[in-house]
Amino acid sequence: MLKRLRNDAGMTLEDAATAMGWKVPKLSKIENARQQIRPAEVTGLLDLYGVEDPEVFTALENLAKDAGKKGWWQTYSGVVSPAYADYISLEDDAERICEWAPLAIPGLLQTAAYARETMTATSNSRTPQEIAALAEVRQARQAVLTRPGNPLQLWAIIHEAALHTRFEVRPATMREQLRKLLDIAEMPNVTVQIMPLDSTAHPGMFGGFGLVSFPGPTPDVVLLENLTGATYVEGDGTQPFTSAVERIRAAALPVEDSLARIAQIEEGHRK
Repeated sequence: MLKRLRNDAGMTLEDAATAMGWKVPKLSKIENARQQIRPAEVTGLLDLYGVEDPEVFTALENLAKDAGKKGWWQTYSGVVSPAYADYISLEDDAERICEWAPLAIPGLLQTAAYARETMTATSNSRTPQEIAALAEVRQARQAVLTRPGNPLQLWAIIHEAALHTRFEVRPATMREQLRKLLDIAEMPNVTVQIMPLDSTAHPGMFGGFGLVSFPGPTPDVVLLENLTGATYVEGDGTQPFTSAVERIRAAALPVEDSLARIAQIEEGHRK
């Protein structure tokens, strides 16, 4: 955001750094997230760039204040990768998340058993102890859905195929997971839609993603995950995903029909 505001003001790195009495590398590192910045320095830059919106001042000053705080997830630094820690931090600050999940239940909606089973199946190198710790992390992340005052707004669109996963070691895992989906979908800040097996073509056919949005002027971030890690999309690159969300929602079942489909599949697991 600071880089964008500098560009909007028509200033080069050299111009801004000189005006602030800094060396160019300092401002460059700040803009590339390799050096922290104090709230007072944020205020100075915003004044320099001619920013007048108090919402921008508040948002960026608060980010600067929070930059050095330690999150609960740092207790799990032995198993949580830096990229995963970054996402948990984003999730913790987010106002809403729209997630398209074509292959698995989103982490914020998973039971502990489902988390353990899926991580065991997809990991080639994690020990049972590490799997258990990561399952704890996944459960702890769900606190954002019930945080006082400003619970995360979650809109999850899940492909129906993800509801039919079989677990041979613990067959009840999927039934319990479906039951949790139905329970958590009753929360006013959680919306769940199901993409039916016979859906029309839609942009989500190219893979899953999470669109993370924040309060105020902070720009959106998109998370793309695969077997080896995560990739983040920022800035103008998030626009195609914002457009895709609307089309994916339109192709999915309406909310009431989605919950009925989950209940139908859950009932099948009980027979």
